[in-house]
Amino acid sequence: MFLFVVMLGLCFFSKESSQSFLGRPQLTGPSEAEVKKYAGFSCELQVYPKNETILLQLYKEGNRDKLLAEYSLLSGRKLDEGEVSNFPLVVQLSYEGYLECVASAQNNSNIEPTVSNKHHLKVIEPVKDAKVNVSSGPREFFEGRTLNLHCELSAGNHVSYKWLLNDRPVAVSPAHHFRDNHLRIYRPTSADSGSYMCVATNSFNQTVYTSNSSKVVITVKDVVSTPDISFTVLKEDSHNYSAVVTCQSTRGTPPVTFSLYNLEDLVANVTVEERSAVFKIPVVLNRHLGWLQCQADNGDWVAKSQFLPLEVVPVGGPVTISSDIHLGENYAVIALEFHCQAAKGTHPQYQWFLNKTLLHDRGSFYYVSHDPPRQSVLMLSVGRDSNGTYHCEVSDNFDNTTAISSKRHYVDKEELNRIPDFVVAIVFGCFTLLILVVSACCWIGVLIKRREYGERSLADQEMRRMVAVYENDLDLLEYNEDADVARTARDGEFDQVSDVSVDECSQYGEEEEVKEP
Repeated sequence: MFLFVVMLGLCFFSKESSQSFLGRPQLTGPSEAEVKKYAGFSCELQVYPKNETILLQLYKEGNRDKLLAEYSLLSGRKLDEGEVSNFPLVVQLSYEGYLECVASAQNNSNIEPTVSNKHHLKVIEPVKDAKVNVSSGPREFFEGRTLNLHCELSAGNHVSYKWLLNDRPVAVSPAHHFRDNHLRIYRPTSADSGSYMCVATNSFNQTVYTSNSSKVVITVKDVVSTPDISFTVLKEDSHNYSAVVTCQSTRGTPPVTFSLYNLEDLVANVTVEERSAVFKIPVVLNRHLGWLQCQADNGDWVAKSQFLPLEVVPVGGPVTISSDIHLGENYAVIALEFHCQAAKGTHPQYQWFLNKTLLHDRGSFYYVSHDPPRQSVLMLSVGRDSNGTYHCEVSDNFDNTTAISSKRHYVDKEELNRIPDFVVAIVFGCFTLLILVVSACCWIGVLIKRREYGERSLADQEMRRMVAVYENDLDLLEYNEDADVARTARDGEFDQVSDVSVDECSQYGEEEEVKEP
């Protein structure tokens, strides 16, 4: 009976609860939608009071001020049927985010509204009208400045960007920084010059939307480098000469203006579409005419060369050859270097000869390296082919009518690796001197030993003679008495004799010491 009463109460409570409370609605729909296209969302409510009109409303989370859609469940529906509301929407960009469905009793404020689960919606707007904006400034500038490019769109979201330079993807490097629609290039060079274009892309379902910008030409100008200056001499006739001065930079975007100065005086200038320029000025032989300097300018700064003396001195003698040898295994000579130098001359021209045959820059066993005006070097590999007589001739490169020749040098492999006679003589002489020195040292040692031995012998003989004298003095005392008489001799008799003998020996010794030289 008690159990029956409890079950009846629960049923009554459930019936009353169903009349007073709303269940939690379930919101479903697409996770992606294209802007300005229809998308359907459903809000299903399983539990709600009968005889009540239920209002289902669709909002964006956190914004109850803007209603997106609504649907009414009319009263009189059966409880177990459930109701599903459909919200057909024309999707707008502002709809992106989390959506929620709110269920409430339309005419009964005593029933608490309920909120559905959150549903995320991603809104896709196709890309349109891509454009490159150079936000860093002018499109033509010198290297060193940062280049900033932005890809701007009139429409589009959830976009991926790709940058092209001359229709190829921009290389990834530490100097190239990509971020969203922004490309930044730090310290660009002329290699970064060209036509830039951005490609914007997004997609919905299987449809890919792409927008290509128009090309923007960027010109990065290289700053002109420090120019090199040099000049050659041109013989106009027998009495007139000219200096052909060349100013050349290894880098720099043309046009470049080159100016030639003699100290602070401007000699000439010219603007060219190259990185070099040539000037022609008259010169006089054997006269110092000043100091030349090239200046190069392509719009950013002026680069200046070193000063070069403007002086032309004809070649003069003597012409000398020095040599260096290179040794291999067992100290055999395997290579030679000949250095040819002239005593004077600012523009010399060198020529090497083997047995009167001109040697060109390279051969099977030799190599010629010119380092004007200082010297010219001939490198030889020692062998049968290199045997012969060598010499060099020096003339002016602007006038080869007169040449000065060096002395001849004979090269032979066997002779180079044979020990010279003077070296043999020196070695033999040193060895003989060493033997003589050792022999002299030995002879001096023998003499010293003999002298020491002689001095010791004389000392021994002197000692023996002194002992003999002492013994002779003792023999002067003769006793004829028998042994018994001798034993009874007077006291002090032998002591007196001994004292006399000792005194005589001492006196004798002092006399001998005086006699020694």
